[in-house]
Amino acid sequence: MTTCSVSKGCFVFKPSSKKRRLCSTTADYFSKGKNDSEDGDLRFTTCQVLWKQINSETEKIQEELNKQLFDNLIHFLRQSHSEFQTKTTEWMCRMKSSEIPTAALVLGVNVTDHDLTFKSLSEVLQDNVTPYVASLQAKECPGIKHLLQKLMGQLMNCCVDVDSSEEECVSISQKKIRCSMTSLSKWYEGVTKKTDSETPSKKRTSSRHWQSPPVVVIFKDMESFTTKVLQDFIVISSQHIHEFPLVLIFGIATSPMIIHRLLPHSVSSLLCIELFQSLSCKEHLATVIDKLLLTTQFPFKLSEKVLQVLINIFLYHDFSVQNFIKGFQSDCGAVFQKYALDLSSYVKCLSIVEHFYSQPLSVLCCQLLEAKKRINSLSHEQCENIRSLPSFRRYVESQVSEKQIALLTEDSVLKETTQTLLEDLHSYHENYFPVLRCLHVFTSSLPKYPLGKQIRELHCACLGKIVWETDEYASAVQLMRMLAKAELVAILQKCVEIFISSGKQFSNTVEKLEEFLARFQSLEAETKEVQDMSSQKELQKKTDLYHLQKTLLELKESRRSKKLTKFEMLRFEVVDFIDSLVRTYLAPAEMQTLNEVVYFNTANTLREHLNAAPRIALHTALNNPYCYLKNQTLKSNIGCISNTAPDICIAYKLHLECGRLINLVDWLEAFSTVVTAVEGTDPESVTTGEMDEIIHARFIRAVSELELLGFIKPSKQKTDHVARLTWGDC
Repeated sequence: MTTCSVSKGCFVFKPSSKKRRLCSTTADYFSKGKNDSEDGDLRFTTCQVLWKQINSETEKIQEELNKQLFDNLIHFLRQSHSEFQTKTTEWMCRMKSSEIPTAALVLGVNVTDHDLTFKSLSEVLQDNVTPYVASLQAKECPGIKHLLQKLMGQLMNCCVDVDSSEEECVSISQKKIRCSMTSLSKWYEGVTKKTDSETPSKKRTSSRHWQSPPVVVIFKDMESFTTKVLQDFIVISSQHIHEFPLVLIFGIATSPMIIHRLLPHSVSSLLCIELFQSLSCKEHLATVIDKLLLTTQFPFKLSEKVLQVLINIFLYHDFSVQNFIKGFQSDCGAVFQKYALDLSSYVKCLSIVEHFYSQPLSVLCCQLLEAKKRINSLSHEQCENIRSLPSFRRYVESQVSEKQIALLTEDSVLKETTQTLLEDLHSYHENYFPVLRCLHVFTSSLPKYPLGKQIRELHCACLGKIVWETDEYASAVQLMRMLAKAELVAILQKCVEIFISSGKQFSNTVEKLEEFLARFQSLEAETKEVQDMSSQKELQKKTDLYHLQKTLLELKESRRSKKLTKFEMLRFEVVDFIDSLVRTYLAPAEMQTLNEVVYFNTANTLREHLNAAPRIALHTALNNPYCYLKNQTLKSNIGCISNTAPDICIAYKLHLECGRLINLVDWLEAFSTVVTAVEGTDPESVTTGEMDEIIHARFIRAVSELELLGFIKPSKQKTDHVARLTWGDC
């Protein structure tokens, strides 16, 4: 942008909105760099819509899972608050003993999920209970003064004025208030009196808040707080508990016993503790997989290898459900690195965007009706992309020669066939998930769990291979043929519920299962009649030697003949029927035509982004900065050191040429030689005395950065040397 002014001045050019620039730029990148890429804008829009739907669904899942926990916490706060309001005998006893109502909230080891839980908890409390909620972290409260400062700052919703020489105060309307529990109680008394004196239409606390609402203090990471800080705060608070209703919530990742380990009995006795247990992270993961993956609501699917990568990272790394969801949502390594978006956007992006970016036919990864419309507008190049899919090639090879020629040469025939194939793929998913759940009901209670205890294990087994040809499935079927009658009937009833909720396509299956249940009931009635008759005969028989010998002979003959009972024959029929459903509907996804359109199967790309390799990444960034910065001036031959590279890269390459100990003077001379290297200039003419102070400062900064990264450290052997701490040249 230019101006016509000839005078010096400051001119403001307002850019277009950030959101619009971001969408257009990223959408352009979808169709950039790939010759066979088309419909970049449409694919990007589809990706955005799908991403928002998944985000909305995950928020609903989180609310449903936390609802019971939050309701229990609100009930706990209500009890504590009602005692304060009515000044009951129990409250007066608590006031004399100075007990503080405390909720010990055990959230589990998935620490990365705790922030979202506490954020939701704070919102629920502020919406329904009290506006006075403060959340504290250990890193923000190294001392009791800092804790009180943060507490009052959050409760009063104001700026905190920190003075290192004086006591810390809170600035409110140009007044200074000392950060103490006394000041907090006076503030609370003033706020509640002011609220009560206002007219109902002008009350600060709305009808959703309680009268004289409690002050809730949340310690997000209770284990990380210094023992002395916790002790001092609890002791001080207990002395003021009769002045305002204070409630503490301890966020615990390990065990409730940590409270008694951190606090002595004299301090823990000041707390009236009630334990609350959140849903375990494994159960949370099972719910997420059930709602996001094992459903036809979202057209996007994960292959067996990709899903296994996400599950392995969850089980063997952090137990974080949120990271699992982020890994499922998108993988935009190339897209978002290209435009250097904010870190939070990059972290959220790990599978969906990668699929829509790398697969041109992902434009059809949408709802079935919309996909049919888009098929009619496909270009010839996109038709060629369909013909190049491995699954479509297999389909063409299975057709007669006339059909093959038409599919490979006529785009109109290809489009009609593609619509039919997408319908078949949609029907496959509608049938796959109910039968998968039914099979899981049968196999989840078997000894040693041959097909896995969790449905995700069974899902991975069915996605990766033909499950009925595996030894695990054969073992499971053998065990299913030995189920007891009561257990088998209960399982069949669950399967009927699953198929009824799935839709009309399984009406015949439901009828067959109900027929089995009716036969079991009639068989049970017949068994009772036979037992009654046999009991009467036994009463008539005499227990003499003749009858005993006859009974033994009958038992031997029955063992030799090995005739199946009616129940065993019926049980075999049930297992055979379930086996036929499995063989019909649980074929691997790779066998389905056009599975590449909706399935993301690039597990290596996902593993590279989620399983970081710090050594390789750091060495690549420092040894070849062009790989990340994409600046043409940074290109250099292997083994050469460019003077245009960042200072830390120059210092890093030079330190690779040294041994265990590095002489700082020699290192500085080499650095100065590279930095000042210009065509026609003799490097030897640059001496130590002629070094520029700016170059010296740049060198010191580069060395400090390498020390911060852990490549070098000061050496005690020689004062003018540093010691290498890392590997050699990679």
